[in-house]
Amino acid sequence: QVQLVESGGGLVHPGGSLTLSCTASGSLFRDHHMGWFRDVQGERRQLVAAIAMGGSALYNGPVKGRFFLSKDHTQNKVFLQMNDLNPDDTGTYYCNSGGNYYYTSYKPGDAWGRGTQVTVSE
Repeated sequence: QVQLVESGGGLVHPGGSLTLSCTASGSLFRDHHMGWFRDVQGERRQLVAAIAMGGSALYNGPVKGRFFLSKDHTQNKVFLQMNDLNPDDTGTYYCNSGGNYYYTSYKPGDAWGRGTQVTVSE
């Protein structure tokens, strides 16, 4: 059974950057599509970005051009580089694996991490 652990969250000022990491055990990222989601206060969990097994990636509208995904197969990690952060990016970020990757969307699988908190504030 795959286990996912997120890390890298924290408090950052508007305009700042953070890099989130998702580490998998029990499975290999290269064998699965994966995605990042976030829980923002008062809203449903929303897709942030997803990356396919082959390496192609998609990004939700508000983060396009600011967030970037990458994978390190040797460490079995996926990274979410987040730049030019603003208060609307505040939330708990979750890693997901094993879902279905489509050209413009990602349907999550059953494997979730526990999340990491990102707070963007002065």
